[in-house]
Amino acid sequence: MSPTKRAGSTKVAATKTATRKNPPTKKLVSKPKPTPKKPTPKKPAPKKPTPKKPAPRKPAPRKPAPKKPTPKKQVLKPTPAPKPAAAPRPKAERAVAVPKTGVIPPAAGASPYDIPYAGAPLGAHVSTSGGIAAAPPRAVDIGATAMQVFTKQASQWKERMPTAAEVQAFRAALAATGVGFVNAHDSYLINLASPNPALRAKSIGSFEFEMRRSNALGLDAVVSHPGNFMDDRASGIARNADAIIEVLERVAGPTRLLMELTAGQGTVIGSSFEEMADLLARLPAALQARVGVCLDTAHVFAAGYDLANDFDGVMTRFGDVLGFHRLGLLHLNDSKAPLASRKDRHELIGLGSIGEWAFRRIMTDQRFADIPKVLETPKGDDMITNDRRMLRKLRGFAAGR
Repeated sequence: MSPTKRAGSTKVAATKTATRKNPPTKKLVSKPKPTPKKPTPKKPAPKKPTPKKPAPRKPAPRKPAPKKPTPKKQVLKPTPAPKPAAAPRPKAERAVAVPKTGVIPPAAGASPYDIPYAGAPLGAHVSTSGGIAAAPPRAVDIGATAMQVFTKQASQWKERMPTAAEVQAFRAALAATGVGFVNAHDSYLINLASPNPALRAKSIGSFEFEMRRSNALGLDAVVSHPGNFMDDRASGIARNADAIIEVLERVAGPTRLLMELTAGQGTVIGSSFEEMADLLARLPAALQARVGVCLDTAHVFAAGYDLANDFDGVMTRFGDVLGFHRLGLLHLNDSKAPLASRKDRHELIGLGSIGEWAFRRIMTDQRFADIPKVLETPKGDDMITNDRRMLRKLRGFAAGR
């Protein structure tokens, strides 16, 4: 082999070796990115129809078993918060079944009108539920020719005057009856003898409203309890008298004020004839004719005046100390409490500690022939039955039965 060929072969071999060690650089050409194809939405596979279940066979009809009454679930209502205790309501205005005007319960008994009576007006305290014009027909239902009423809620301080329409309705209702005497009893909250300036001022205001209402309605009288002295008896009597003077000098009218003798419990004024005389003597001469006395048989008996065993002695003493010219009204009540107990507890005529005899004397004594008489005895289950029984009994006493 020629040296030229060897040299050429050697170059070729060297070139191949270099090529292996240093391969030729490839040129990078950027290819365009393929556009992503939007996936073709697949069609939902058709739902296979659900095979219908065969309808269950209806069982043969059976006779229904008698249904047991489902007991009603007792719903417990939330207990309301307790209200503050209110002053006790007067006996005549307690929650009782008040019959509709002109309706007499079947068990009410015989009418008092069956027994002839030509004496002074005789009756009882009657309800004014539904308005004061409803009172006169109720008086007729019980056989009364006199009646006592509250012209407002006796256990509340709220005051108002009757409207002209109310006055007209009351007077028309009264004129249609044989009721010849009507008196009001003022609120038991009033204390004209109180040493507390605020309470005394409130009492004077309420007392003045009572006198104005009664005059507007044309009532014959207002019965008022003397107050409680609380501190000193003589000072209490003076404060009571001053309050009466203050109101009567501001309020003129035909209605007479009758101060009621009391049972004498606690610090109350007016349980003795002498103390009542002291109170009235403090009034000026110009007012004396406008003020009188109401004698409650249960009160004076509880105060120590023995009507059951010394009727004549008690009445003689009344005439000597107070005088029968001052007596404007008799409250006829037997007493649940014993003599001199100082407790004001009324009972049906003849069933208490006084007994029938004293009431027979009252109904036949000429000293009381012209004095109106009003019951304040317990009403029982309604506002008619007991009053009819008691008025019938009193009419019988007057007739000598």
